[in-house]
Amino acid sequence: MIAQVKICGLNSAEAVAASIEGGASYLGFNFYPRSPRAVAPEEAARLARTVPPGVAKVAVVVDADDATLDAIVAALAPDILQLHGKETPERVAAIKTRSDRQVMKALSVATAADAARAEAYAETADLMLFDAKGPPCGLPGGNGLPFDWDLLKGARWSLPWFLSGGLSPENVAEAIRVTGAERIDVASGVEDRPGVKSPEKIRRFLAAARG
Repeated sequence: MIAQVKICGLNSAEAVAASIEGGASYLGFNFYPRSPRAVAPEEAARLARTVPPGVAKVAVVVDADDATLDAIVAALAPDILQLHGKETPERVAAIKTRSDRQVMKALSVATAADAARAEAYAETADLMLFDAKGPPCGLPGGNGLPFDWDLLKGARWSLPWFLSGGLSPENVAEAIRVTGAERIDVASGVEDRPGVKSPEKIRRFLAAARG
């Protein structure tokens, strides 16, 4: 199976170029201040100038207020807003209406019950993302942690979805095989150190996902 890939947390022109050249379908820009991958809206807009039509720009936020979202939408004009916090279905609906953008809701997963929460967003979100639940005081995503892929094995969701969490060039093919994921998200798995993307690892990851 060939999965569509989102390279997330992009913060350099070299990483953006490697992602585009390698065939990524989605490019993620992180606006969560605590993240080592965080960029300002103006910086994301500069990095995104070379993104061709057909490659989706994704803005990653965590419990962002309306003013923050407005600034990101104005600067970057993202195709998708990825909500990686504790946003309720009602908040998701409000953001979708205000921004006039597609909305992806990320869920932190450690148990089958965590994954099942996706159905609560079926009427408001456009896409779902399943990520590993991080440490209690850690970041909500991008921790390089996997979860039990068998929790998604054979599952059927009413929305298109991404698999994320602890993926790397070495294990992405197996993750796709086990879960049947058609969309994959990676951040720390293509970095040399937190927040520093490796163009070579990006290319290897994209090749492995295609394989």
